[in-house]
Amino acid sequence: MKHGLAGVGDIAGADTLIDVRSPSEFAEDHLPGAINCPVLDDDERVLIGTLYKQVSPFEAKKRGAALVARNIARHLEAQFLDRPKHWTPIIYCWRGGQRSGSMVTIFRSIGWNARQLEGGYKAWRREVVAELEVLPRQFRYRVLCGATGSAKSRILQAIGALGEQIVDLEALACHKGSVLGVLPDAPQPPQKHFETTLLTTLRRLDPARPVYVEAESRKIGRLQVPDAMIESIRAGDCLAIEAPLAARVDFLLRDYDYFLRDPAWLNTRLAALKALRGGETVARWQAYASQGEWRTLVEELLTGHYDPLYQRSQERNYAGFGTPHTIAAAQLTPAGIAAAAQAIVSR
Repeated sequence: MKHGLAGVGDIAGADTLIDVRSPSEFAEDHLPGAINCPVLDDDERVLIGTLYKQVSPFEAKKRGAALVARNIARHLEAQFLDRPKHWTPIIYCWRGGQRSGSMVTIFRSIGWNARQLEGGYKAWRREVVAELEVLPRQFRYRVLCGATGSAKSRILQAIGALGEQIVDLEALACHKGSVLGVLPDAPQPPQKHFETTLLTTLRRLDPARPVYVEAESRKIGRLQVPDAMIESIRAGDCLAIEAPLAARVDFLLRDYDYFLRDPAWLNTRLAALKALRGGETVARWQAYASQGEWRTLVEELLTGHYDPLYQRSQERNYAGFGTPHTIAAAQLTPAGIAAAAQAIVSR
């Protein structure tokens, strides 16, 4: 590696990872653990780009240099003056160009062993894409199946609390995985950041031990599960959670309690089912929501929509669904969920 440069493999040895891209670039995705110290914010980046195209590259570089120098000085004074001489940050921008190079130059002139990530964020992104084509296939998956409302996600989390390895795709995606899976006040991450957090999660796992996951579709909300991940999960051993309809309804009324507080928001979500279930049926469900007839609504959603959909999907997509190991869960209370998790782990 050239003097002052670092590769993706050197990231773990950095004292600090500094992302100097604009806040919107950082929000879309960034290296795990990186802090954002933009040398050009979003408005400044647009300004310099406009000058470059409409006036001249020379004028853009002059104005850009002034802004970059001012912003680096501000970050230096606000965040880094207390760093010791042996501090070793790695600094990156989009492709390892002038934005990160400017901060590296100033930091090295101070005496810190600052290094620029060669290839920038794009080099990291290439590694994420390549590794997600291979790494998911290295694990043995135990797949929690079960009809909607069987508390699969909660049981999965309880399995993790018992010390087992889990990958909670719905938690990573900030979505419960159905048309009603949108979480209030918790927007889904961008696709690239979802993939980065998934890779980070997989890297922590031991291939010699099983990994518990929940049966998922290829899409969780608007996010796409990488092909190698979904294909490997679908080839795993199925563990079917079987719970009575009444227990599932009770669980959903607790787990989706935020819908009960905002029937109008729920009705906008239910409207998306018209193409599948028809306007008359959806109108009846919306009326239940508006009138607070929650148990009736949930029972009809399960028996009239989710259960048939789930059965077709599992039989089509999961190799082990025809002969799954069955775990009976008479109650889906916190104690019942803990008992189901213990029964699965003790198999």
